[in-house]
Amino acid sequence: MTEFLIANMAPLMFASMVLFLLFGFPVAFALAANGILFGLIGIELGLLHGALFQALPERIFGIMANDTLLAVPFFTFMGLILERSGMAEDLLDTIGQLFGPVRGGLAFAVIFVGALLAATTGVVAASVISMGLISLPIMMRYGYDHRLATGVIAASGTLAQIIPPSLVLIVMADQLGRSVGDMYQGALLPGLVLTSMYVAYVGLVAMFRPSLAPAMPLEARTLREPDGASGIRSLALLTVVAVGGAWLFASQGYRADAPRDEVVVVSAMVGIGIAFVIAMINRVFGIGLLSRMAERVTFVLIPPLGLIFLVLGTIFIGVATPTEGGAMGALGAVLMAVARRRLSLPLLKQAMDSTTKLSCFVIFILIGSSVFGLTFRGVNGDLWVEHLMTSLPGGQTGFLIAVNLLVFVLAFFLDYFELAFIIVPLLAPVADKLGIDLIWFGVLLAVNMQTSFLHPPFGFALFFLRSVASEKVKTASIYWGAVPFVIIQLIMVGLIIAFPGLVSYGDAGAKPVQQQELDLEQLLQGGGEAPAGGANADLLRQLQGD
Repeated sequence: MTEFLIANMAPLMFASMVLFLLFGFPVAFALAANGILFGLIGIELGLLHGALFQALPERIFGIMANDTLLAVPFFTFMGLILERSGMAEDLLDTIGQLFGPVRGGLAFAVIFVGALLAATTGVVAASVISMGLISLPIMMRYGYDHRLATGVIAASGTLAQIIPPSLVLIVMADQLGRSVGDMYQGALLPGLVLTSMYVAYVGLVAMFRPSLAPAMPLEARTLREPDGASGIRSLALLTVVAVGGAWLFASQGYRADAPRDEVVVVSAMVGIGIAFVIAMINRVFGIGLLSRMAERVTFVLIPPLGLIFLVLGTIFIGVATPTEGGAMGALGAVLMAVARRRLSLPLLKQAMDSTTKLSCFVIFILIGSSVFGLTFRGVNGDLWVEHLMTSLPGGQTGFLIAVNLLVFVLAFFLDYFELAFIIVPLLAPVADKLGIDLIWFGVLLAVNMQTSFLHPPFGFALFFLRSVASEKVKTASIYWGAVPFVIIQLIMVGLIIAFPGLVSYGDAGAKPVQQQELDLEQLLQGGGEAPAGGANADLLRQLQGD
C-alpha cells in the first residue's frame, strides 16, 4: 500500500482535489486543505522533507507583493462605478434608438454596448445585470423571441472576459508569467472577431426569421427631428469629419518614426476630440449643425471611448503599466460619475464593498492554489502532468485538442478564476516545452473559459440574468438561448487554432523563444530602459534594478 501511495501520489492528489470540488467545498479551502493533507502524508511516507512547508510564508508574501494583481481591484472599481453611474442605461437607450429602424436593431445595440462595457468595466456580472435590467423588458415589449433576447444579453455580457481590460486576462498573464499588456494586445483582435460573429448570427436570424427580431415601431423612436427625419445623415457626416481629421493627423501631423500602436491610439483620441468639440460648439452656441441623434450619440459615446483609449491606449503604447492604467481608469470613472452628477456616498460604498469582496476572493483562491501547487510539485506532479500531456498522439495539435476538451468539460463545474488558478499552472510548462507561445495559449484558454459563463446549468451569466429577468421569461428559454453562442465561442476557439495570427502582440507578434532571449541580451548590453509592457518587462526591470 505504501509503495502504491508513493508511486501514485500526484494522480491521487489531483483526484482528491476534483472530489472536494464536486462535493461543493469552497475552492480556496479545498485547494489549501489538499495541499496540506498530502504534504503531511508525503512527509510521513518519507517522500517529502519536513522543511517543505517553510516555503509557504514566502510564497504567500510573494502573492501579496505582486504589483500585477493590483490591477484587479482598480479595474473592478472602475467597472462598478461606471455601471452604477448609469452609463450602461444611457448607452443602451441611445444605441437602441440608433439601430431601432433595423430588424434586430435592439439585439445589435445590446452586442455593441456589451463590447463597449467590456472595454470599460471588465466585469461580467456588471454587464449582464445592467443589460438584463434595461434592455430585456424593452426587447420583450417589442416582440423579440425570449431565447434570442436572453442569449444575446448573456453572451454580450461575457465579452467582458476576453475584451481588455478583462480580469481573467490579468490572472492568466500572472499565472503564465507573461506581461498583462501583451496579453491585452493578443486578446483584442479575437475579442473583436467574436463580437462580429455575434452580430453575424443576429443578422442571419433577423434575415431568415424576422418575426424573432423585429424593428422598433416608429412611435418608439423618440430621437427624431421636428420634421420626422432620423438625423442619421448628420451623424454620418460628423463621423466622416472626425475620421478624416484623425487620418490627416496620423499621416501628416504626427512624427513618422512613432510605433504603429502609438499612432493609432493618439490619432483615435484626436478624432474623438474633434467630434466632441464640434458637438459642444453646436450645443453651446445653438448653431443647429447637428441633429438630435448626432448630438446625443456624441455626448453618450465620447466619454467611455475616451476612457477606453486613456486606459488601454496608454498600456498598449507602453506609457503605463496595467496597474497604472487601472488606477487612471478608476479615477476617470469617478470623474465621469461626478460629471453626470451621479456620484454619491452610497454608490462609493457599494462599489468599494463589491471590489473588496472580489479582490479577497481572487487572493484567497491564489493562496490556496499556491499551497496546492507547492505540494503537487514536491511529489513531482508537474512531471506527471507533463508526461501525460506530451505522450498524447499528435504533438502540439493533440495537446491543444485534449486541453481544450478538458477546459470545456471543467467549465461546466468551475468558473474562470478557478480554472485559471488550478489548470493553467499545470498546463503552461507543458505548452512551453512543446514550443507553444504562452500569450497565444493564454488567449486561447481565455476564449474557451468564456463558455463557463454560458454553460447550462451552471453558467454564472445565466444565473445573473435569471436574477433580473421577469417571471414571464422561463429558465429553459435562458438556457436554450445561450446554446448558439456557446457554439460560436467554440468556433472561435477553432479559428484561433487554425489561424494563430489572430493573436498578435508587440511589434511583430509572437516571437520565438530564441528571439526573445536575443532581445533581452541586446537590451541589457545596450543599457536601455525596460519597456512598460512586453513579455520580458518585469524580468528586465528586476535585472536592471540589480
